[in-house]
Amino acid sequence: MFDELLPTLPCETDAQVNLKASALNHRDLFITQGLYAGIKIPCVLGSDGAGEWNGQRVLIYPALEWGSSPNHQGKHFRVLGMPEHGTFAEQITIPKANIYAMPEHLSWEEGAALPLAGLTAWRTLMSRCQLQPGEKVFITGIGGGVALMAMQFALASGAEVWVSSGNAQKIEQAKALGAAGGVSYRESDWDKQLKQQSGSGFDVIIDSAGGDGFALFPGLCNPGARIGFYGGTLGKVNGLSLQPIFWKQISLLGSTMGSPTEFAEMLKFVEKHQIRPVVDCMFPLSQGNAAFDHMETGGQFGKIVLQNTL
Repeated sequence: MFDELLPTLPCETDAQVNLKASALNHRDLFITQGLYAGIKIPCVLGSDGAGEWNGQRVLIYPALEWGSSPNHQGKHFRVLGMPEHGTFAEQITIPKANIYAMPEHLSWEEGAALPLAGLTAWRTLMSRCQLQPGEKVFITGIGGGVALMAMQFALASGAEVWVSSGNAQKIEQAKALGAAGGVSYRESDWDKQLKQQSGSGFDVIIDSAGGDGFALFPGLCNPGARIGFYGGTLGKVNGLSLQPIFWKQISLLGSTMGSPTEFAEMLKFVEKHQIRPVVDCMFPLSQGNAAFDHMETGGQFGKIVLQNTL
């Protein structure tokens, strides 16, 4: 059901999707703050969308022109929602190659919460880090959309998952979803606490922040571990030692978004395991500014969703 594009027509043929829901990403917030490269306005923001096309419930692959290589995006790759108009609208015109059947168990809001976060998490965890059943995973910054999707994918794959957050409540919420435990990265010895609580090292670490905390990851790794990262909001890494990385044969794996093939694979996995993305809250499209204000506080656990049409 999910390995074929809907419909099987040339990619250059466009379709108009009636959007039922869309979701915010930090990319959208950064653009409104002038903190994103290559801003071109005016433009409708939004990369995530769920809606109806020809009577079918569909999701939108949240990017354009991945390119021909499965290993990396091509030079014309771009994320939907700037420079092309995105999903914060009642309708969107999109290449038919970007339209995929939405897993039947998802609500409109859950569907809208899935595409960008799910795709980014899938490529980082499954394609790049090659997670295996029974492995031990540490995910930083739990509460964010990608981190939560990575946790849900890892748990569904039979992994043991540990998390970090600066908010104790978010750690408890993650544990309620199946995480084995977690630590506050605000504690100066968080890495020692994590190693003591978990009882051993980790096979996979997933991170989006970077910064000096990244330098502690090799000390948490088992031999042959993989560290996957898809962002760097805290900037450059100071104090990173190469010795444990080469001695333990640790792989550092950067990742960005994902290909249409990976999007289809991710949707199959979500359908098979009946995974429901975590939705923090919903706002009517007309209250989009309030949704952005909520994201800026950083208090959300899961995706902030806009209800595009009633």
